[in-house]
Amino acid sequence: MEKIQIPTLVSRRNFLTTGAGILAATAFSPYVIGRSKPKENLGVALVGLGYYSTDLLAPALQLTKNCHLAGIVTGTPAKAEAWKKKYNIPDKNIYNYQTFDQIANNPDIDVVYIVLPPSMHREYVVRAAKAGKDVWCEKPMAPTVKDCEAMIKACADNKKKLAIGYRNLHDPNMQAWMKLAKEGPMGKPRLVNCAAAYVDNRTTHWKQKKEMGGGVMGDMGVYSIQGARHATGEEPMLVTAHHFTNRPEIYKEVEETTLYQLHFPSGALANCTASFGINSNFLKVNYEKGTLLMEPFSAYSGNKGTYSNGGVINFALENQQARQMDDDARAIMDNKPLIAPGEEGLRDIRVVEAIYQAARTGKETKV
Repeated sequence: MEKIQIPTLVSRRNFLTTGAGILAATAFSPYVIGRSKPKENLGVALVGLGYYSTDLLAPALQLTKNCHLAGIVTGTPAKAEAWKKKYNIPDKNIYNYQTFDQIANNPDIDVVYIVLPPSMHREYVVRAAKAGKDVWCEKPMAPTVKDCEAMIKACADNKKKLAIGYRNLHDPNMQAWMKLAKEGPMGKPRLVNCAAAYVDNRTTHWKQKKEMGGGVMGDMGVYSIQGARHATGEEPMLVTAHHFTNRPEIYKEVEETTLYQLHFPSGALANCTASFGINSNFLKVNYEKGTLLMEPFSAYSGNKGTYSNGGVINFALENQQARQMDDDARAIMDNKPLIAPGEEGLRDIRVVEAIYQAARTGKETKV
């Protein structure tokens, strides 16, 4: 049997012209219009200096070409002092949550990256946009669709771009299998199985607290939702879902594990898992003429996969977060569509809300 020719890597130019990016294409960019000498490197301020900023984003910003760490926002003076010394950040670029709005007067800072608990995302995205800064927001975008819509509106009203911190969408491994849904060398996707899960034993993190936007669906659930959405190239119409909690002493307020199913317009189905109590990270897609298995499919350390005809996906990538921030900075400077604009985050939270309703009612729910 003749082997099916599998595409390897989607070009960034082609990817940026797809539907998700086009929604942001008309955003005004001060780095292109109205400047005699456009910036070639954007200053980024990280808002919130927890694990993700400390261990991943700040180190990644030492590897980026199109942006750099210019400032910080923290409520902890000891952290401010430590970061000031480690990254040589001037005093004028260090803010707390009370002085945050003064960032509007600082030309060193072009982008504000919100790395706070999800319940705080809406407030600080809106404040950053009103301060005249482009905004990057960590996932999950926000706890509710209403929050996401308000964030998108605030950035549009202030002519600022809004990107969601979906590192995976910038990974060439994910871009390769996303392309299959568009080009169809193995026929249409018929069944997707996807899991994004790890064991989280913490007890006081925002992920365990409902009022802070916790629960597995907004966090790991976003990955498995994206696995299904982008493997099929479609948006789900219907969902069913069930929550499970095996450690109620830790997950008192929110779900620990969710099993859910998505039904797509083409008839494709997805069985998905999101969990803080299971170690699992894979994507399997059954097409009409073959299969794809990615394992892991959403890891920091690298993703790899195989096709049933012997093809392989295994692109090397030094740092996902650095690629993500460089791509988003370049899109801002060139006034090009973002890979993951606010509308992409909104699509995922629409599905999350439907999953919560389906789990609560025990009924099939429209998205």
